[in-house]
Amino acid sequence: MGKTAAQRAAKHGPSAGSPRTGSPGATEAGPGTGPQGKSSPGLIVIAGVVTTLFLFWYLHLMVLGQLSQLADGLAMPDSLVFGYGQDHLAALRAAMDADALGRLSYVHKTAGTLFPLVFGMTWLLIIGLSTQRRTLRWVLFSAPILFVVADLWENIAIDNVLGAAELTGGDAALAGALTVARWILLGLSLVASVVAVFTRRVGRPPELVAQDKG
Repeated sequence: MGKTAAQRAAKHGPSAGSPRTGSPGATEAGPGTGPQGKSSPGLIVIAGVVTTLFLFWYLHLMVLGQLSQLADGLAMPDSLVFGYGQDHLAALRAAMDADALGRLSYVHKTAGTLFPLVFGMTWLLIIGLSTQRRTLRWVLFSAPILFVVADLWENIAIDNVLGAAELTGGDAALAGALTVARWILLGLSLVASVVAVFTRRVGRPPELVAQDKG
């Protein structure tokens, strides 16, 4: 028969009565004892950035460039960073037939809609994951949110001004202003993401930094 814990302690000392480390009776339960699966937002961010870069290349460098060939080489309004005037839009109206205008409108409804939406969601995620201070987060959020609004509104304004029966100065000015605002807000969104990442750990309490590492 095996000896009891009291008998072992009397013969070998007090330490003999306790289970040895690594024995079946010496199990411990605590945090971090087993693998814990958790999702990685970083993978979502990487996928969003890659998709955004592809859509930017496809829309601005490929499709709009091809459409300019249908307009006697005139640049599409979306690609003009510094805007355009009524004369440029009048020239486009004269150079583009109904088929070319239909293609531009289709591009605005597909890639021209997907790009700002994917960009906006990705950059909001980047800023949200990197910024802990609520006030700063919402300030940085404003750039990509306004970019999405300006971009989608610009698509509608360009389609309306090119397809209208008569070109007016007010419609041309609105479309040009939205294009300039769109490019400015795109640049500000990029700056906002850099600021969010750069200030991620600056001035944060040690306990919050420890939570991020844990």
